[in-house]
Amino acid sequence: MNQATPDYDLLIIGGGINGVGIARDAAGRGLRVLLCEKSDLAAATSSWSSKLIHGGLRYLENYDFGLVRKSLKEREVLARAAPHIIRPMAFQIPMLEHSRSSLLVQIGLLLYDNLAKRERFKGSRSVKYGENSPLNSVIKKGFEYWDAQVDDSRLVILNAMSAAEKGAHIRVHTECTGLQVEDGMWRATLHDHVKNRDLSNTARVVVNASGPWVSELHERLLHDSSRYKLRLVKGSHIVVPRLYEEKNAFLLQHHDGRVVFVIPYLGKYSLIGTTEEEFTGDLDQVEISAAEINYLLSITNLYFRKSIRRDDIVHSFSGVRPLIDGDKSTNASKVSRDYQLVVDKLPAPMLSIYGGKVTTYRELAEQAMILLGQFVGRMPGSWTKKATLPGGDFKLEESLFQELASKHGWLGPDLINRWLHTYGTLSFDIVRNLRSMGDLGVCFGANLYQKEVDYLRQREWAQTAEDILWRRTKLGYRFSDKEVQSLRNYLQQTSQ
Repeated sequence: MNQATPDYDLLIIGGGINGVGIARDAAGRGLRVLLCEKSDLAAATSSWSSKLIHGGLRYLENYDFGLVRKSLKEREVLARAAPHIIRPMAFQIPMLEHSRSSLLVQIGLLLYDNLAKRERFKGSRSVKYGENSPLNSVIKKGFEYWDAQVDDSRLVILNAMSAAEKGAHIRVHTECTGLQVEDGMWRATLHDHVKNRDLSNTARVVVNASGPWVSELHERLLHDSSRYKLRLVKGSHIVVPRLYEEKNAFLLQHHDGRVVFVIPYLGKYSLIGTTEEEFTGDLDQVEISAAEINYLLSITNLYFRKSIRRDDIVHSFSGVRPLIDGDKSTNASKVSRDYQLVVDKLPAPMLSIYGGKVTTYRELAEQAMILLGQFVGRMPGSWTKKATLPGGDFKLEESLFQELASKHGWLGPDLINRWLHTYGTLSFDIVRNLRSMGDLGVCFGANLYQKEVDYLRQREWAQTAEDILWRRTKLGYRFSDKEVQSLRNYLQQTSQ
């Protein structure tokens, strides 16, 4: 009797950066892939980061040279793959009395410059601060190095789009509520929260890419303890009106040895973070604490001339990092941000993803495919290293702007700029066959038009106003309560 053929080769649970990265890689190798996410894509940790593609300068203090080198190599790969959402940025390290020694910083930057080949990123240098510096007058010198800023939630969306283009099925608001083995394969019960119905699918392999939920999900669905117990560490950020006009970010050294970034954000703001606070509680209800707010305000006011207060905060967000740690006594800053891939053969194979960071997701996906090869048979080799992500197939941003402006100049420079930094060359898909602003339909606020909303629903799995305003775009900062309600009304009236 022949064994039944499963519906899919891979069932991936989790729509964060690691889940969609694996879905993309696997679908591009010809595997049949189903990804389910109980909420929205990038709804948790993957949209609550410091929004950086970086090697991790401070990891050098922990002698984690392998992770830093791997991250620096991936920094180049990702900057080339998605230039519309990943942009090189200078980071300056102002020096105070409590700072690490200048010699130590110089040695660290020398390593950072040379652990991996640099193509798109400049080398480090020393800097001096004068009367026009935004920093407090006692700060006279510092250092500069380069990393990149990323729209983290859009990076997730673009990987999901690429996976779908390669044939993967992406189901949002769909939760895996049960797993059992039948005839050597997995049968999964999936609950569609939108239509309130259960679905059933079979797969050769299950990939547990649920981030901070990975251990809990393993134990709940399989009634078996997971290989690793995660250390959950909350990182919080605040957003305030822009503290300075320069385009560079700052890395601030705290008395406790930790570092905090102050990063130009969305043109009008400064993003400040992150904290590290042990987390216990509901992973779906993560919020910044008063202690974290005070921590971020105090270090910022220590370094900058312009003082900020609690009522200057226009937004805050918190995410939980799933760190692998066997020693709870170790300071969270010392715990590695690397990942572990664990295969449990069980009655049927399951791959669980423990740890990881945004910068290394693509390399993680390649390693996952190597491990899964024994269960899914021969498949083509790795392909993502030289491939662009959707919308990233252009060389110069200026040339892309000119091309869109020449064909659709009626959009105006503000809308063109926002679209290019959000969709890249996919901007042309939104305006295909349109000839005037009137063709864009209703404006809900902040230059968000009906055509863009429809595009996000049809192509990017957006279903709610929050999906659109905070993960597909960052227009939530510019929308009034009345405008948010107007968008919600439109989505409800036109939902199928």
